[in-house]
Amino acid sequence: MIILQQSNNPQTFSFIPKSNTYNGMFITDDQTNDEVQVSITSSTTGDYVNTITATFNLIENRFYNLVLKNNADIIYKDRIFCTNQSIVTYSVNNGQYTTNATTNEFIVYE
Repeated sequence: MIILQQSNNPQTFSFIPKSNTYNGMFITDDQTNDEVQVSITSSTTGDYVNTITATFNLIENRFYNLVLKNNADIIYKDRIFCTNQSIVTYSVNNGQYTTNATTNEFIVYE
């Protein structure tokens, strides 16, 4: 899974493709099912891992499907999650505190 932020700045991610030739990157929002083609700002081809830099228009706390294509052939597929939280301290219930009320009454049978 690729984790990106809600930002208007270019962001970079690395991936292992089936082929080093691709000419289209498409992102589909899971909630609205809208597909958008994203322009690749720059790409780097390594021995095993490629890197793409692009500007994404994402909404925080949403999942997206990423597809890299070479014409009609699918070169790479992955999921994107958009969050502005730090990845190391990420919490699903950030900023929400939930208490568990109990009376702690119990019976012991011997």
